[in-house]
Amino acid sequence: MLSFLAAITWDVSPLIAEFGPWDLGLFTLGPLALRWYGLLFMSGFVVGTFVLAHIYKSEKVSPMWVDVITIYVLIGTIVGARLGHVLFYQPEILKDPLEVFKIWHGGLASHGATIGIILAVYLFSRNNKFDMLWTLDRIVIVVASGGALIRLGNLMNSEIVGRETDVPWAFIFLRDREHFVNGIAVPRHPTQIYESLFCVFLFFLLYFMWNRTKERTPRGQLFGLFVVLLFTFRFFVEFLKVSQVDFENNLPLDMGQILSIPMVAIGFWVLLRAGKDPKNPYGYAPRDLGREAENPKLAQAK
Repeated sequence: MLSFLAAITWDVSPLIAEFGPWDLGLFTLGPLALRWYGLLFMSGFVVGTFVLAHIYKSEKVSPMWVDVITIYVLIGTIVGARLGHVLFYQPEILKDPLEVFKIWHGGLASHGATIGIILAVYLFSRNNKFDMLWTLDRIVIVVASGGALIRLGNLMNSEIVGRETDVPWAFIFLRDREHFVNGIAVPRHPTQIYESLFCVFLFFLLYFMWNRTKERTPRGQLFGLFVVLLFTFRFFVEFLKVSQVDFENNLPLDMGQILSIPMVAIGFWVLLRAGKDPKNPYGYAPRDLGREAENPKLAQAK
């Protein structure tokens, strides 16, 4: 009983506001809902553009490129996260191909988003003469801030909850009826907050490291470190979470842990090679700050 009294009761609505429905004669529009998750998801991109513009300006790269890469990364994040969820967690959705596109029904996977972001950065870098690892080293700083906001969105949705616990900061998720025990909401680890706070830590760590070296940051160092730390933490925090889908109960590790292992391996490989290419130790990007008028692509982006 003491653990229930000490726990934080969480009964926040995932909806900020709902509008409509509107009768337009031939059809009805709405209702349309504004949700905390969507607001926090998009806030990550808004905050990220300001941070990335500062980084680019500091390295004499035109901040106009931020608008371009944001579009690439936004598409890569949504497509990668949705396909990752479908392929890794709910492949049965493929029986109804149209359901794949219905992201408002829920179902986004962070591992899929990571793969989508890497592919988006590859395409951006190839098309605009940026070094891919140079771009990744900077983009992971803002990805960390976005990850913190997205996990807060999960908290507002009362989803991705933790296992039962008696720690004094436990949350009782009244809206997550799927994980009630004998019809009762019990105290659980607020794993969404754990992951959000870790992403905040990553943001400040990576920004501090970049700020010390800037254009002389060893190529691949920040990206490799980000991947190693994020997915190592993800591997261990999964022990505190309930299974996301039923088939995970029959696995020695859950899907999040299985997918994190190759990510950590790739991160270590990149980190060990960071800055060791004598011909390209720091990566490269067009140092075109103040020359937008000379560059048709930048002029169009404006």
